[in-house]
Order: sequence, then C-alpha cells, then structure tokens
Amino acid sequence: MNSVAIKDTYFSTAFRERYSEANDALGKLRQEAFEYFTEEGFPSVRLEDWKYTNVARIASAEWRVGEQVSEDVSGVLDLVREFKFDRNGFTALNQAFAAYRVIRVPKDTSVEEPFVIEHVAAAGEAIFPHTIVVAEAGSRATLVEVFASEEAGFTNSATQIFVEENANLTHYRVQKDAGDAFNYGVTEAAVGRAARYDATSINLGGAITRHDIEVSFNAEGGEASVDGLYMLSGAQHHDTHSIIDHKVPNCTSHQSYKGVLNDTSRGVFNGKVFVREGASGTDAIQSNKNLLLSNDARVDTKPQLEIFNEDVKCAHGATVGQLEEEELFYLLTRGLPDALARNLLTYGFAEEIINKITVASIKEELDTAVLNRLGTEI
Repeated sequence: MNSVAIKDTYFSTAFRERYSEANDALGKLRQEAFEYFTEEGFPSVRLEDWKYTNVARIASAEWRVGEQVSEDVSGVLDLVREFKFDRNGFTALNQAFAAYRVIRVPKDTSVEEPFVIEHVAAAGEAIFPHTIVVAEAGSRATLVEVFASEEAGFTNSATQIFVEENANLTHYRVQKDAGDAFNYGVTEAAVGRAARYDATSINLGGAITRHDIEVSFNAEGGEASVDGLYMLSGAQHHDTHSIIDHKVPNCTSHQSYKGVLNDTSRGVFNGKVFVREGASGTDAIQSNKNLLLSNDARVDTKPQLEIFNEDVKCAHGATVGQLEEEELFYLLTRGLPDALARNLLTYGFAEEIINKITVASIKEELDTAVLNRLGTEI
C-alpha cells in the first residue's frame, strides 16, 4: 500500500455537508478530487518521492475543516482545471476544499505595492487556500505569501502562477508557522515568451513541512530564478521537491537552495531539471548547499538533470558540510569569541538567499528571525 489510510470521519463529513450536492462545474471538480483523495489517501514513505518524509502524524490527527471565504472562479475555470490535483493526496484534498483567491495583473501594468496574502490555521484546524495569479502580458508585480499559524494547525495550500509574454512576477513565500504546526504547499508556475518568474522560498517554522514547486517554460526566451532557504532546529523536518521543465528552446533557469540544520532536524531536497528534446539553447543551473551545525542533524539531497538535447549549458551540484575552518580561524584571530564567529558565518551563509527579498519589511523580519534562531545580535 502506497498511501496512509484515513478515518472516514476525517474529512468526509465536512465534504458531504459542503459540496456533495454541488452540480456546477466547480462542484463536480471538487467531487472528482475528493474521490481521488478517498482512494489514494495521504502519500506514504513507500513512494519514491516521499520516502524521506513521513506524514503519518498529519494523517492520524483529527482535523476540523476551517471556514474560509472562496472567490468566484467561474471566469477562470479553465485555469483551475490546469491544476494537477492528482499529484498526490494533499493536492487532491486542496482541490476538494479549496478556498480560491484570484489576482489578475492587467496588461502592461506595473504594480508597485506587493500583493500580500497571510495564511493562519488555528489549533486543530485544517485550511486549504488556493491562489491563482495571472500576470498579463507586459505586466510587473510582486506576490508575498506568508504562512504564520501560531498554533498546531494544518495548512494545505496551492498557488498557480501564470506569467504571460514579457511579464515579470516576483514571488516570495515565507513559512514561519508555529513549531508544532504542519504545512504542505504546492506552487505551479507557467512562464510565457520572454517572461520572468523570480521565486524565493523561506522555510523557518513547522514540525513537518513540505513545498513542491514546478516551473514550466511554454515559450522561448523565458527566465526563472527559483531559490530557497530552510533553517531548521529541534526535531523539525522540511522537504523541498522542485521540477524545472524546459519544454522549449532558449530558456534560462537558475536554482539555489540552502539549508541550515541544527539539533536533530532533517532536511530533504530533491530537484529535477528536465531539458526536453528540441529545447536547444537551454541554460540551467541547480545548486543545493547545506550547513550542518550538529552531528545529529541530517540532510538528504538529490539534484538531478535529465537532458535530451546536446546544445545546452547545464550544471548541478550539492554540498553537505560544516563551517569552513579557515573562515572560522580568520574571525577568531580578529578577536571574536568562538560562538559569535560561528553565528556570523552561519548568518552570512543564510543571508545570500534572504538578500534576494526586496520588500524591506519582510527582509527585516527575516533578518531578525535568523538572528534570533542563532541567539545573537549584529
């Protein structure tokens, strides 16, 4: 069996009460997704993509489905249908209970203020935010998603991104849930001709968290930067699975993920870059670097390239290690105490990703969070 079994009362009662009688197109889509979830359940460690992440604690808990307002998506139902709800049991459950929000950036419009969305699950509550963002041709905007549950809730989110021709979308995803919360999220981004998608994901909180991100190039000249930082302590577990799909020629993707792990925490990074047949001129770089601050911390990293074309520029790599002794020695010889020197080096390692964030308030908050995690001031 490749899924984690669920109790009938788990979500079934809530779904029957809310959506079982819905006969419109969206209602039928919800029913199809819930049927998939009922049959498949939550993914188990027997599945290759989940063998390092055990979600039995999520599956065995008794959740109540939160009351959320969902926007009318009848005008973008074609985009809703593009969501791959059969990716796994989490995505199917999101589609079934999705609380939709639609953001459309008009053609040739530059929006200076970021769109900020905050998701908060109460103790014992499961929420299912589903955001659809359409950056129309020639537009420019920034999306900030913040996950900030203060109690042991469960957030199961989905974000669909459509970056049309010559558009530019910057996407920050900040996960700072309480230490006993659970968080699963998926991001699907489609990049159009000469468009740019710049994503930065910061993962600090939660007991068990996972983010799946998939970026696909649908026309020539697209660019994507997909970067992230996971900073873990205690018994935290975070998993990032990414797919960058070069379907067409002359597109560029650069990906850099960093992990800082302490105590008995565990990190997982699985990154796949596909270069399809005919996608000549592809420029794809992927990197995962991990800093272990404890002998008991662990990371499983697997960057992958699958290339079906010779005219490409591709590279990937991963490192797992501790602080550089030469750098530490340099700071110690300048009179810094050992603990402060180590914290400064760790801060510098993480800050490379945080510095990508251009929203001052978000960056300042993250700087403070990292310093607090390190127990130091600069």
